[in-house]
Amino acid sequence: MAKLQAQILLREFNYNGVRIPDPAPQMSVEEVRDLLVPSYPELATATLTGPEDTGTTLRYTFNRAIGSKG
Repeated sequence: MAKLQAQILLREFNYNGVRIPDPAPQMSVEEVRDLLVPSYPELATATLTGPEDTGTTLRYTFNRAIGSKG
């Protein structure tokens, strides 16, 4: 009989090719976004995809909102 092993996966966030470690695991993804907005203002309007299981982490990706200035 095979044994199942539970493993806690850490979160990581990616934006524009930059890997951002999870600042606080107890925070929700939306709270993390709010925390990162002062450093990355584009995250305020970015879309979020994920989590993607990489085997060692859960990866969330922020994608820049595409639009035109008017």
